[in-house]
Amino acid sequence: MLNKDRPQKRISLDIPTDVLEDLERVARDKEMAGVHALIRYYVGQGLRKDIVELRRKNALNQAEEILKKHEIDPKIIDEVIAAVG
Repeated sequence: MLNKDRPQKRISLDIPTDVLEDLERVARDKEMAGVHALIRYYVGQGLRKDIVELRRKNALNQAEEILKKHEIDPKIIDEVIAAVG
């Protein structure tokens, strides 16, 4: 569960009026507290997805470096990375 007391920083976004209207409609439909809550939700979802992908890429890079360090045949390294990547 997320800590609700984390430090926060205010930002400002310029959003096209039609997009803001769509966000307001979706927030109402989802019975959310408002547009800000919906935007935080969308940012959180996208961020979590991207963090998972970043960790996967980092793990593959680390695995590749370890295999190279142990002088594994580059063709085998490529095959392994392609299979798990």
